[in-house]
Amino acid sequence: MSKNIIVAIDESELTSLKDIIDSLDSDKCMIKIGSVAFNSIGHKSIFYAAEKGFDIFLDLKLHDIPNTVKKSIQGLTSLPIKMLTIHTSGGKDMMMAAMEAVSGTDIKIFGVTALTSLSDDDSSDIFQRTASEQVNAMLDLAELAVIDGVVCSPHELELVAQRESLLSITPGIRMQNLNDDQKRVMTPKEAIKLGADYLVIGRPITSSTNIEESLNKIYESIQ
Repeated sequence: MSKNIIVAIDESELTSLKDIIDSLDSDKCMIKIGSVAFNSIGHKSIFYAAEKGFDIFLDLKLHDIPNTVKKSIQGLTSLPIKMLTIHTSGGKDMMMAAMEAVSGTDIKIFGVTALTSLSDDDSSDIFQRTASEQVNAMLDLAELAVIDGVVCSPHELELVAQRESLLSITPGIRMQNLNDDQKRVMTPKEAIKLGADYLVIGRPITSSTNIEESLNKIYESIQ
């Protein structure tokens, strides 16, 4: 595995974003630009990462009526991105509209199943079912819409592994259990063993005192 690590950069200042990107190795990871960086810095965040040779995962988790999502994505296809997220809970038609928007491009569409910040109690409050039950229902929709893959916690990877057509992006990756807002977490090696295609890792790398060393340590742990 060479570029299956995706480093999440949630910076609101271009200088900070550049400092982190400059400390990373484009041969060992991709870059995730989420709503914090994209809304604060804009397209500059994408273009700087691309200029440094990184493949880019744009994580905007789009969720709206099908036509709006389609037009929104069409407005993003000129950017040098490889992957883009939507919410599977937007429904089959919305996901199909997203796929239509990237037709003729190399951009892959991934659907978010359930946020890794949600516990089973949270999921029951929102969806009236456990997180795993919610993920399974969203996987059914994702397959029907024929999107490229899904975003799911490490603890739902075994469910995704049963769906051969779907790739998996897995956030909630930690080197050890931390007291933060991620509830359903796992180490990189454990997630890879369960079949994760891509690992999203943010703070364990970007908040470390030595970003390069932290990336190398995680990279070596999954080889």
